[in-house]
Amino acid sequence: MDLNKIFIKDACPTKIGGQAVLEGVMMRNQRQIAISVRKADGSIQTKKYVTKPKGAWAKLPFIRGVFAFVDSLIIGTGTLMYSAEVLEDDAGEVEEKGKLETWIENKFGGKAAYNFMIWTSVLISLVFTIGVFIILPTVAVNWTKKVTENAIILNLIEGVLRIAIFILYVAVISKMQDIKRVFQYHGAEHKTIHCFENGLEMTVENARTFPTLHPRCGTSFLMFVMVVALLLFSFLGWPNLAWRITSRLVLLPVIAGISYELLQFAGRSDSAFVKIMSVPGLLLQKITTNEPEDDQLEIAIASMKASMEYDPAKSDEENSEIRVQPGFYKPAHHFNLDHA
Repeated sequence: MDLNKIFIKDACPTKIGGQAVLEGVMMRNQRQIAISVRKADGSIQTKKYVTKPKGAWAKLPFIRGVFAFVDSLIIGTGTLMYSAEVLEDDAGEVEEKGKLETWIENKFGGKAAYNFMIWTSVLISLVFTIGVFIILPTVAVNWTKKVTENAIILNLIEGVLRIAIFILYVAVISKMQDIKRVFQYHGAEHKTIHCFENGLEMTVENARTFPTLHPRCGTSFLMFVMVVALLLFSFLGWPNLAWRITSRLVLLPVIAGISYELLQFAGRSDSAFVKIMSVPGLLLQKITTNEPEDDQLEIAIASMKASMEYDPAKSDEENSEIRVQPGFYKPAHHFNLDHA
């Protein structure tokens, strides 16, 4: 892993972020979000929409990390759902609505039903994440108190176990064929952002020259969360199980805030300290990103270009659209929705 190719000296860091989705990439550039998805016929469907301006609280250091985390969960879930809908339309499939969703749609309208699905998905994701990566490690390590009473060692064991569970989870899902394709789009997203931040024309040929790893990746954020949690919990001693679980849940916003600031700092600096601090997250990215095909780079570039089309002189409606354009690179493969 050549850190000089990841922390490029002459690059101009930006706040542009993205996310890999099913057969596509989402790019977020200040007020504009764009999602480009490869359709079965090779064309590219791009959806653009405008986000609301951030409030004063959402811009304060450390506090902004909590807002950014929640915002990413909501937008990320909606983006994944949109890409799945595009693939379903391609396949001619119509998902049967549940009774609750149908009742909400009839009672409050389609937007309310969609918001219900988003928030339900976010809630399920949070419950799974908190249960597996927060509560499970501290419960599993509870028996080790019979071996040692040293609070620092107990917290260290818990932290190491938490990181190990997370890495194991990522490693297992990375073996799934369809997830490999998502991770290829993840690599395409990073290459495209590198290309833009280095001031090059956004072409497949230029983007291909850059690494799939990026200092500001959400994967690195999650690794920062794990490490910060390990250090912070070490100051709390080793109280009973109920208090340990409570303290870990209460401190989640604090951990998210600190981790976000570390991630932003890592994205702005190429100092030796930042490089060393970023190594664990970059190593994890070697699992969550794969080398993309040319057609996948084309998708990431289409999304990036669309995210830069925001015109403040136009209304939000005028800045929002769904368009389909031809793809110049023939897809080597396509996501199999039946196996998703």
